[in-house]
Amino acid sequence: MAAVDQDARSLGIMLGMTITRARSFAPGLEVIDADPEADLAGLRRIALWAGRRYAPIVAPDPPDGLWLDVTGCAALFNTERTLVKDLHRRLAAFGLTVQIAVADTAGCAHAVARHVPAGRPVTIEPGRHRAALALLPVGALRLEPPVVEALRKLGFERIEQLLGAPRGPLAKRFGHTLYRRLDQALGSIPEPIDALFPPAVPHARRGFVEPILTAEAFAHVIGDLADDLAHQLTALGKGARRLDCHFHRVDGAAQAIRVGTATPSRDPRHLAKLLCARIEGIDPGLGVEAMTLVAPLIEPVQHRQGEGLESVARGGPDLPSLVDTLANRFGHRRLYRSMPQASAMPERSVVRAAPLAAANGAAWNGDLPRPSRILSPPEAIQVTAMLPDHPPAMFVWRGKRFRIARADGPERLNGEWWRERGVEAERPYVVRDYFQVETVTGGRYWIFRLGDGENRATGPMRWFLHGAFA
Repeated sequence: MAAVDQDARSLGIMLGMTITRARSFAPGLEVIDADPEADLAGLRRIALWAGRRYAPIVAPDPPDGLWLDVTGCAALFNTERTLVKDLHRRLAAFGLTVQIAVADTAGCAHAVARHVPAGRPVTIEPGRHRAALALLPVGALRLEPPVVEALRKLGFERIEQLLGAPRGPLAKRFGHTLYRRLDQALGSIPEPIDALFPPAVPHARRGFVEPILTAEAFAHVIGDLADDLAHQLTALGKGARRLDCHFHRVDGAAQAIRVGTATPSRDPRHLAKLLCARIEGIDPGLGVEAMTLVAPLIEPVQHRQGEGLESVARGGPDLPSLVDTLANRFGHRRLYRSMPQASAMPERSVVRAAPLAAANGAAWNGDLPRPSRILSPPEAIQVTAMLPDHPPAMFVWRGKRFRIARADGPERLNGEWWRERGVEAERPYVVRDYFQVETVTGGRYWIFRLGDGENRATGPMRWFLHGAFA
């Protein structure tokens, strides 16, 4: 038997068992001829699917495994647990029975996934992989069956027994494979993953006769890789929105840097500049023997006639390049533009959008200026010397006194009753009378009075500061 499903395993049928013996457990057993090549092709398809959605580095682990390096990818799903849960749910929807484990090392994840009872995905907390391995059987280290059997005869049932045993005698008897697998699981030595890339994904690779170590050498190779990738993108009529540059070290470890672009780009100088800004995060170790540049996300490039000639003639700023540089340095979520949005309430009249997002059709009202800085929520102030339908002569905000020299208003906003209805926290802010005031020191502020100013039977008026003009 080359493989068995869960139902067959529950009947006592095991891997390697002959068909005759297996049918003694289940006379009606259905047997299908094994096709290792088709199995490997299916595993590769699943790996390519996972690589497009979950991780930049994926590889099949025949006959029934899959490697995913999700380092740095958890932010796309908020948390690592959310990523793993989504992966488990989608694979189960395909009709696959899966067991997922996440750990600091590939060896630990492999051992836990195959030797912990099936069920929900297992996440080993950072730094806890040694404790997770201790109670697992020695067979979890991916050793040959004869080695596992010989270790059991010597009394080694669990990995924790190997951790406390002298290495010399066992290494001499079983060779270096035993402790190489153990060290890989513990993270003492790296375990390379031969990443799989779809044929349709543009990528370029450089191998070196002598390993390289310096940032200058990395930058030079990145320039060559960007040129090769740009030619491929031009032939496809597309531009890159995301780039992954993989560094393959001589010790088998792999590192990667990722950059993104606001608009599809195939300018090799621009792409190389973005990647070179991340080189300082690469640890070359004993040297890098190969580098691979991949464009996992590409989109068609939209052209407008004369666009390039106009930009050269006017010498204007290259906004996409500026946005890419800032976004890759500070984070894409920290870079945005403010756009107007139709709303009666000031705090809802502005919405955040992507830096290069197209206009949404709304426009600012030039007759009703709004402050450049809006406080959310508005902050309460104390006022003095107030006349009906007039702004106060002075207000106190954050412990400081501000004497008003001139003012304009009131501007009444009746709010959005269809939204505030039933929302107790927002009901007090429905009716507001706004004033633009300027203090004797030159500061310009936007303050408002709550409620209907003509009806003061309910008690003293409440005032708030909502923003400040530049």
